[in-house]
Amino acid sequence: MAVGPGDDAETVLDAVRAWVDDHVPPAWVAAGRFGGPAAVRQVRTRAEYEAWYPAFADAGLVVPNWPVAYGGLDLSAAVSRRIDAELAPYNLGRLNPLGLNLAAPALFAHGTEEQRLRFLPPLVRNEQKWCQLFSEPGAGSDLASLATLAVRDGDEWVVDGQKVWTTWAHLSDMAVLLARTDPDVPKRRGLTYFLLDLHQPGVEVRPLRHLGGEVDFNEVFLSSARVPDRQRVGEVGDGWKVANATLSGERQMVAGAGSGGVDRIGGSGVGHLIDLARRSSETGRPGGWDDPVVRQRLLRLLGEEKIRGWTNQRVRSQWRAGRPPGPESSIGKVHQGDLNQRVQLAATELLGLGGQAWPGGGAEYADGLPYEVRGMLRSRANTIEGGTTEVNKNVVGERVLGLPREPDPYAGAPWRDVPRS
Repeated sequence: MAVGPGDDAETVLDAVRAWVDDHVPPAWVAAGRFGGPAAVRQVRTRAEYEAWYPAFADAGLVVPNWPVAYGGLDLSAAVSRRIDAELAPYNLGRLNPLGLNLAAPALFAHGTEEQRLRFLPPLVRNEQKWCQLFSEPGAGSDLASLATLAVRDGDEWVVDGQKVWTTWAHLSDMAVLLARTDPDVPKRRGLTYFLLDLHQPGVEVRPLRHLGGEVDFNEVFLSSARVPDRQRVGEVGDGWKVANATLSGERQMVAGAGSGGVDRIGGSGVGHLIDLARRSSETGRPGGWDDPVVRQRLLRLLGEEKIRGWTNQRVRSQWRAGRPPGPESSIGKVHQGDLNQRVQLAATELLGLGGQAWPGGGAEYADGLPYEVRGMLRSRANTIEGGTTEVNKNVVGERVLGLPREPDPYAGAPWRDVPRS
């Protein structure tokens, strides 16, 4: 789009409206203007959206606050928020969220200009999908104790180890990888951050089916996989600092609306609950919107959702201003994990007996499960993924509130001398 940082907000928004009329399929536009995102979902398939998505990216509207060279429009955070509000009715969600929220913050904060120019544009266009290779069977909450080893071999690194709970690895092309490059120093000082090509010999991805029957997570085995040194982000041994940009981005991502299963109930958070409650009352079922106790419960959840949204806006503003997300992102993560579980449980309860038994198959069900039930089952992971609630409370206490760190009898000891599970 022919707009830039010198244009005022109204000029930019006029250009966005013109772009919508010229480039968004007419059926999507009509549905969005008449019925909002829910109506758009009725006239557009996922495959159709993915095929059209490069037009969205080429316009610079996927990341309007990013520099033009990386796929953005170099606009201010304030104007970018107004663009998002203008586009909201058309349900133009960002694809490749792990790339945008995990890989990009690390590249902006610690990557080279060559790395940013190479990896960010295809990431924005969803041409190169990303995942995160951090957690391991023996290194989850204590991520810094990880054992995957990277050994220098000329201009490359040879990587051996195992990762687990890797979201969408089975769909991804690239991964951000945290590996140990020096076992003889304390655990946080011996880690290095890499960008790993998953389409190579030595990388095996095995899907893990979770409680709701879906495959989101995977375990990944690395056997002499190779990564060029030019795809190392930050200095050797400085990977923990780089990884914190990714971890903060992850916490911010899973703390937002639609996280951890909200998108799986076909709506957006408490707004969908209110629709369910109203439909319950219209059909004469008890426990619907006509029940004052139900209304009070839903409006309490809505209040919490709004407060969490405002907290996240402050974190996003820091990121859009060019600073990496900080430990404050853990605040939203801690709150959202519990909040989304309560939202999903309320959705299931609003189904009444339909949340306990249902007919098999049918267009309104996914693999036999009502979407609300699937969302409730999936939400049980919310207090674990993206850093457990317990770990994130420690982050908030130590790095936000300034409380003393928990005692560590192995502080300063070489990694190889520290007991591991």
